[in-house]
Amino acid sequence: MSSGPHFHRTRIAPTPSGFLHLGNVLSFSITATLARKTGAKILLRIDDMDQTRADARYVQDVFDTLNFLGIPWDEGPANTEDFERNYSQIHRLNLYNQALEKLYTKGLIYGCGCSRKQLATRNCPCAGKHMPFDTMDVSWRLKTDTQTVLNIQDYKGGVVQAVLPPEMENFVVKRRDGLPAYQLTSVIDDLHYGIDFIVRGQDLWASTVAQAYLASVLNEKQFASITFYHHPLLMESPGKKLSKSAGATSVKHMCEQGKAAGEIFEIICSMLGLAKPVTNWQQLADQALMI
Repeated sequence: MSSGPHFHRTRIAPTPSGFLHLGNVLSFSITATLARKTGAKILLRIDDMDQTRADARYVQDVFDTLNFLGIPWDEGPANTEDFERNYSQIHRLNLYNQALEKLYTKGLIYGCGCSRKQLATRNCPCAGKHMPFDTMDVSWRLKTDTQTVLNIQDYKGGVVQAVLPPEMENFVVKRRDGLPAYQLTSVIDDLHYGIDFIVRGQDLWASTVAQAYLASVLNEKQFASITFYHHPLLMESPGKKLSKSAGATSVKHMCEQGKAAGEIFEIICSMLGLAKPVTNWQQLADQALMI
């Protein structure tokens, strides 16, 4: 452990909506390396609330990939059975619903049945309708203020001030199917597990700001003390980030093609434009953190 910042707990939090790809491996490697440098325990948290996309094959792939590549975690499920029995987000549904009811009671959310076209043209009258909280087949949106300045703790030191980006205006906290949305479950989970350090890709900066805003209106002051590290993305081509739908970049596909773990780390290193050879996740992350 270095003499730099010290943290209590971070997390690896994949969504089981596809087979894990090389970009996930880079993020997990950086997370594990920074955890070891800062004394943080690593929690494995699999975000399976979106039941329309979550799949048992993809949950199993999380364990297969981490074990194959030797990327460690200290807390959380040991295997798929343990996850389903004890750690699925379904088990924390009451916590999410408590937060949603708190938002509704404070008048901070509204039911919205508008189409995407209506939302795009800002022709959305739903905010003033005061729908009952048990209204079916509507999304519940947070009433947001794009002028509120939020303070985000940065791993590199200091505080970054930010306001909600336009794409996060009145973002969804409860989906049409009645299940809590990602931004809300992520905030509640991070608070529930005592996370104080989060590593994620630069593409999730808008989500970081949205989650900080949500925590502030919930009066969850603990969230404001979380430190964030946003790392560069691994790109499939200029302007195109890797996707779980791109099977050729999945670890599962590469394993089936006979690639060894060290070869996978070398491929990622090459995609980052780094010439120094690597053989494990620590070496990969050390090189990536120098960029």
